[in-house]
Amino acid sequence: MSIENVDKGYASKNGTKGRQLLSLFAGLALALTIGASNAKAQIVGDLVVKVPFDFHAGNSDFPAGEYRIHSVDNSGLDVMQISTMDGSRSALFQVQESDAAATPTKSELIFNKYGDQYFLSKLYDQGERIGSEVLKTRSELRISKNVAQAEEQHVPTQRGK
Repeated sequence: MSIENVDKGYASKNGTKGRQLLSLFAGLALALTIGASNAKAQIVGDLVVKVPFDFHAGNSDFPAGEYRIHSVDNSGLDVMQISTMDGSRSALFQVQESDAAATPTKSELIFNKYGDQYFLSKLYDQGERIGSEVLKTRSELRISKNVAQAEEQHVPTQRGK
């Protein structure tokens, strides 16, 4: 009789652990679903932009010109690529989610301007408050220490074809 009681107690503890484990997995699935819906609001697809000045994107320098920008496949929307329209030059740069102060009325890139140097800073799609912010490089951090506040330069973009 005492063996039966021990077995019943063990079974009820395992049942509780099973329910706890199920609850844990359900919570994890919910968290991943919420995270995925937020990530979808970041820049997805190609943006085409004509930049009227020389600029830095990540650790690379680019001359004024027309560029294509897109998220790198399988990067979790954390890495983007910028390339010339003919594909002869490109660079990767890291981004994180960015929340605009107001919903953008047009798709645009925002550059931080320090003196005569421009650094790609943010990317927003028309009508989406959540966009992508470029992580600052050591070079930008060093230059920004000498400037009270960066001047923002907005450049409109188009959807890639």
